[in-house]
Amino acid sequence: MRRLLHGLMLLGLLGLLGLQTAWLTWLAPPPEGLVAPMLFLLGGPLLLPLRGLLAGRRYTAAWCSLLSLLYFAHGVAAMGSPGSLRLLGGIEVLFSLVLFTACLLYVRVTRPELQGRAST
Repeated sequence: MRRLLHGLMLLGLLGLLGLQTAWLTWLAPPPEGLVAPMLFLLGGPLLLPLRGLLAGRRYTAAWCSLLSLLYFAHGVAAMGSPGSLRLLGGIEVLFSLVLFTACLLYVRVTRPELQGRAST
């Protein structure tokens, strides 16, 4: 179960990172002067928990679940837009929910008191 949740956390995080990069550079880019700042603002925070999630750190998973809520809100707001932004917002909501749920369940499954029970 732990390995599955770890994989889902990485799927959600890397999915959001890939979606934001594709969204801002290829699928629906902002005006030309705003591409780099938008990539920094929307993609940069997703790089912060990457090392900790790759290592499977509980604490990183806990605060990364809160970070995913920002992308959930951004996706819901984009779903109110016309055209392709609606689909992109829906995909962002999906990835953020996968990340949020996997992070919360990972923190729960890796509790220290559960580790002691598993060995007895």
